[in-house]
Amino acid sequence: MLNNILEEELIQLNVKADNWEDAIRKGTLPLVVKNKVTKEYVNKIIEIAKSIGPYIVITKHVALPHAPAEFGANETAIGITTLDRPVNFGNEANDPVKYLFCLSATDNNSHLEALAELVKLLENEDFFKLLDTSNSPKEILSYISTI
Repeated sequence: MLNNILEEELIQLNVKADNWEDAIRKGTLPLVVKNKVTKEYVNKIIEIAKSIGPYIVITKHVALPHAPAEFGANETAIGITTLDRPVNFGNEANDPVKYLFCLSATDNNSHLEALAELVKLLENEDFFKLLDTSNSPKEILSYISTI
C-alpha cells in the first residue's frame, strides 16, 4: 500500500530548511506541485502546529506533517523529505527533525495500511541509513517496494 501512494517525484533528499515552517513548506511542495494537496492544506498544517504545538513530530527526528482532509487533501499520498541539516520543531523529546513524511489523506481510513507500513520502516535502522546516504529517490522507492 505505501508504494501505491508514494511516487519518485514525491521524494526529496538533503533539502535545506531554515526552520520548521520552512521545512514543512519545502517538504510538502512536491505534493502541491503534483496536486495531491492544495496550498491551503499546507497552511493548515502550519496553523495547527502554531496553535497546538508540534503534534506532527511523532518520534525521534521524524515529523508527519498532515492536516484534516477538508482543508485540501485531493488524493491520498505521501512524500518523503530529508533535511541536509536537522531543524527544531519545538518537541523537546524528539527534536531536531531530519525526516519528514508528508501525508495527504482524503478520508480517515484509506491510508491506515500505508501508515502501518511506514511505522515498520521507522523501526528499521537500515531505512534511515539509506535515507542518510542515498542521493536517489528511485533507490528509496525501490527499497520501500520490498517491504
